[in-house]
Amino acid sequence: MDFATLLQMLDATLRLATPLLLACLAGLFSERAGIFDIGLEGKMLAAAFMSAAIAAVTGDVWLGLLAGIGASLVLSAVHGLASITFRGNQLISGVAINFLAAGLTVVVAQSWFRQGGRTPQLSGDARFNPITLPFAETLREVPVLGPIYYELISGHTILVYVALAMVPLTWWVLYRTRFGLRLRAVGENPAAVDTAGVSVVALRFAAVGICGVLCGIAGAYLATALQASFVKDMSAGRGYIALAALIFAKWRPWYALYACLLFGFLQALSLRPDIITNVIGFRVNGQLLDVLPFILTVIILAGFVGKAIPPRAGGQPYVKER
Repeated sequence: MDFATLLQMLDATLRLATPLLLACLAGLFSERAGIFDIGLEGKMLAAAFMSAAIAAVTGDVWLGLLAGIGASLVLSAVHGLASITFRGNQLISGVAINFLAAGLTVVVAQSWFRQGGRTPQLSGDARFNPITLPFAETLREVPVLGPIYYELISGHTILVYVALAMVPLTWWVLYRTRFGLRLRAVGENPAAVDTAGVSVVALRFAAVGICGVLCGIAGAYLATALQASFVKDMSAGRGYIALAALIFAKWRPWYALYACLLFGFLQALSLRPDIITNVIGFRVNGQLLDVLPFILTVIILAGFVGKAIPPRAGGQPYVKER
């Protein structure tokens, strides 16, 4: 693999890892507060549809982004009501959200646009366009560092940089702020937090809300940056992969980044079967490459779920003692 091909692979890895990273961090906030969220997939899908639909109608991608976040927050509110207020089963609530989003997005898309469950193609200000960072063109011809800066660091949409910035921000919020300390405590021992006079319900709803915002950005990225329209089931299991990455990362922000980059690299590899062919000497079935991320998901869940210890109060509704 030559240097140019390597840069192209790493560039694709970063683009494909972005929605996984945002969804993974979303799940991290929720599960650190003790609310398991299988519904990441559904929230991303709903956000992808709403962002593409509103961007197509208004021609403004930022309105589309807000609409996507709004759709994800609505589903987060449903999950919060079911899991926190009514103390329902969190896994069932998440699965129900996934089913609801998968069916509703296609039905509404067909009703609105009459394009077989798709939205119109986005262009211009209706989608996020790549950003050229300062001096990228000037440094392009500089050996080694120039191509790295021009090809790999520059040329991404703003949501890619937002996703990367969310990693240190998430670490700082969780480990360097009072809110983060309380959030982690709620996931470990909600009774102790309640005894200290802090509302467990409010903290868990805040975590679910943050999860909704990040899933909304992830879904909007899929439809208005990575692609230029909404299509049926376009999240393509990324919510489940993000959950696997979260377990692999042991609910830690920096580890989540590395795990999502690994999954992103496998997805990028499936788009370049010629690289595998050149390395191993024979052609590999393209369908096998497509399922590599999902195979790794199963391996991680089978091999690491017993070693990665989740928050102790995760999945358990809190009942205040009288």
